[in-house]
Amino acid sequence: MAETKNAELQQFKGQPRLPKFVVPKRYDLKLRPDLSACKFTGTVNIDVDVTAKTRFIVLNAADLSINDGSVWFKTQQSHKARTEEKGLFIAFVLALICLLLREEIDMMMMTMMLSTTMLMMMMMRFLRRRREVYRPSEVVLVEEDEILVLAFDGFLPVGKGILGIRFSGTLNDEMKGFYRSTYEHDGEKKNMAVTQFEAVDARRCFPCWDEPAVKATFKITLEVPSELMALSNMPVIQEKLHGKLKTVSFQESPIMSTYLVAIIVGLFDYIEGLTLNGTKVRVYCQIGKTNQGKFAFDVAVRTLDLYESYFSMPYSLPKLDMIAIPDFAYGAMENYGLVTYRETALLYDDQHSATANKQMVAIVVTHELAHQWFGNLVTMEWWTHLWLNEGFATWVSYLATDCLFPEWKIWTQFIDQTTEGLRLDGLAESHPIEVEINHAHEIDEIFDAISYKKGASLIRMLQNYLGAECFQRSLASYIKRYACSNAKTEDLWAVLEEESGEPVTMLMNSWTKQKGYPVVDVKLNDNNLEFEQSQFLSSGLLGDGQWIVPITLCCGSYDTRKNFLLQTKSDRLEISELVGSSNESLTEEWNPGEGDEKNPFWYKINIDQTGFYRVKYDDQLAARLRYAIRASCLSATDRFGILDDSYALCMACKQTLSSLLSLMDAYREELDYTVLSCLITICSEIVKIVADATPESSDDIKQFFIHLLQFSAGKLGWQPNSGESHLDAMLRGELLTALALFGHDITQTEAVRRFYTFVDDRNTSLLPADTRKAAYVAVMQTVTTSNRSGYECLRKVYRETDLSQEKMRILSSLASCPDPDIVLEALNFLLSSEVRSQDVIYGLAGISREGREIAWRWLKDNWDHISKTWGSGILITRFIRAIVSPFCSEDKADEVEEFFARRIKPSRGRTLKQSIERVRINAKWVQSIKSEKRLGEIVKELAHPKY
Repeated sequence: MAETKNAELQQFKGQPRLPKFVVPKRYDLKLRPDLSACKFTGTVNIDVDVTAKTRFIVLNAADLSINDGSVWFKTQQSHKARTEEKGLFIAFVLALICLLLREEIDMMMMTMMLSTTMLMMMMMRFLRRRREVYRPSEVVLVEEDEILVLAFDGFLPVGKGILGIRFSGTLNDEMKGFYRSTYEHDGEKKNMAVTQFEAVDARRCFPCWDEPAVKATFKITLEVPSELMALSNMPVIQEKLHGKLKTVSFQESPIMSTYLVAIIVGLFDYIEGLTLNGTKVRVYCQIGKTNQGKFAFDVAVRTLDLYESYFSMPYSLPKLDMIAIPDFAYGAMENYGLVTYRETALLYDDQHSATANKQMVAIVVTHELAHQWFGNLVTMEWWTHLWLNEGFATWVSYLATDCLFPEWKIWTQFIDQTTEGLRLDGLAESHPIEVEINHAHEIDEIFDAISYKKGASLIRMLQNYLGAECFQRSLASYIKRYACSNAKTEDLWAVLEEESGEPVTMLMNSWTKQKGYPVVDVKLNDNNLEFEQSQFLSSGLLGDGQWIVPITLCCGSYDTRKNFLLQTKSDRLEISELVGSSNESLTEEWNPGEGDEKNPFWYKINIDQTGFYRVKYDDQLAARLRYAIRASCLSATDRFGILDDSYALCMACKQTLSSLLSLMDAYREELDYTVLSCLITICSEIVKIVADATPESSDDIKQFFIHLLQFSAGKLGWQPNSGESHLDAMLRGELLTALALFGHDITQTEAVRRFYTFVDDRNTSLLPADTRKAAYVAVMQTVTTSNRSGYECLRKVYRETDLSQEKMRILSSLASCPDPDIVLEALNFLLSSEVRSQDVIYGLAGISREGREIAWRWLKDNWDHISKTWGSGILITRFIRAIVSPFCSEDKADEVEEFFARRIKPSRGRTLKQSIERVRINAKWVQSIKSEKRLGEIVKELAHPKY
């Protein structure tokens, strides 16, 4: 019998999903966290439906201790049986009353008969309940699959039942499951208890069916120290004091997925208010920081009102809490009714937070609140459809932020999201938006730019194709249809197709079910524009993908435009068809033989970058676009798109660096924040790659880039101007940081002067928050092992500030030092107790090229510690990506591959492969640049113009 049972147990191992013969409907969860011992105990009674004959109950559990004797299963009397029982009793009472009225029995006899009957019914119910309790003969925790298998000797009856389990666990320090975070109060270090369950870590807090499609209601009760606050998804309905502890009971939740359950215990301040519809909104933070929560609070209240109108569906809970957590692996988490954030993503200090921090808070808050509809109310059926949650929340967050702060021009900035999606999806080691998930360990790696940024970009592309009004109407219908349930990608397409009458499924399947995207090659041939699509790969290799591409184009102005679907590999468009009907003069002025910049008649494909694809123009069309850029004929989004596409094509060795630099020269008088931010990023990458390919040109390339940026930097200066725009405030810091890194003496000298004034007086007006990062980076360029003053001063500021955003700025500057020994010291500082585990990633972001090799050695030397500390969460991928990706030689790619061959978990394999692929792409790019014979001459001309 034992062998048979063991054989049956094997069927549940290695499966991507749980069996469906037992389904939860309601959790009654009681938890008692011990914040001193960092442990917790709990019980959970789960109302279930046994849907098929079975001897097993299989659910998820991980890192929990479960006492075999504490597990039981009890059948519930069916509603039908209870109704029949009540009916018989009522019939019996009516019969007795009839007898009494006919005087066949007296009142005393009737009372005795009723009492005897009720007693017998109670005894029968008691005996039946005792008979209906089942104890599992085996309780097996399968660690590798994170499942709990309960095996019973007999079959469980089909129908309703209750599963009861007592368990215990550890409040871990891994920032997942039920974990501990630390904070200081009155100078004393204290613990708080926090949950982070997405994607599959509710199982680390209590046994459950930890899959998004298995929704249930939750009744949560906590036993906590009486002086602390206890928070969960729903409002508190009762608190009972008993000594030093109190029992806090919460209102039962609507049905939701386990990954959205939230529990927090600690000491907090809060601010509160109401939305127009009366929903209570609170922002919780550490004692003394409530002023920093006011901006996020205002954004949240306005956003809830906005979303209720946009989605034509009210917010579904009675309250919304948002809380800043000191130790938090992600940026934020959309738990239903209790949204958790990193402090940097929720708190904003008017004096010491940068303008970019303010914008980030707005975008993150609107993103998480979008999830209350997209994700919480309507939930993806399985992690394959994660993009439905994250892509939509990203897109909607920009929609909301634009409504709240139109002066930020946030839709222009949205193309940064598109670009990041294009960068990752240009790798052979990318993945489709809809990716098969075969094990829970694979899920973390798809929380990436594909699910978030490509997903959001495809939504924007589709909205542009269908029209904003139709798209909004369709989303409202979709949410109404699938509220309180689950949906797949094809469900959304079906609703959009019904509402619009367009072939949405056919159009979008080519974008979601295959990885990658096209580059559309556009050529001018006689009186035709010829279009040909092929898969774009950053490696320059040929891919075999094909898409249905929504082409938008304009010529000469934005008034003359055309849209069509490129459904085949190639197509052509007669120019007369484009311009003849709308503007006769354009047709007359058209001279196909004139391909230089004297002819202003230009063509822009992918208007405002709404399509998720790249465009490669032939030489004549590219020359005309350079004219259009200089003549300020193009929108900021189109100027951005032309530049970014050209950079990507250059990296893929489909275009020379010389031609890219010539295009960049057209941006000398650029003033738009988003375009300049893109230009700065590209300049920084080119500086690094040129240093490897042709180091003799490094100084000239830096000088050229300084000239490119000086026009806009000169207009902004160091000091903020009265009434200046939000975008100018953000741009100033980015420009000054870039100039400092490129070695601009005047910028570096001024930065150092302002920095030391700031060290002496933290409230000086000489170094406001927007320019501090620039000063920190400039100072680190002067630091050496024999001149450590700037480094020590920065660490002093780090130790004295309690503002997370200030710490982040400093950490991201330390390793920018060109002295490798200082870089090593900065990296070792990241592993010290002074830096929170969540913040290490900031220090990895700005490692100098000179520190690249020593950073790799540091990673290898400390890999065991790094893997042990961060290996179970998503942050481990940041170490690999930040340190490996910048290299640019095949030998280094081989070395990295060999080092990690036996050290990396399969669940992190995709990140490693992507990083190694980037190294090989860089290596190929270096060789391409080396082959450009006139590059040095061209760079000199650009760096030292004669005008």
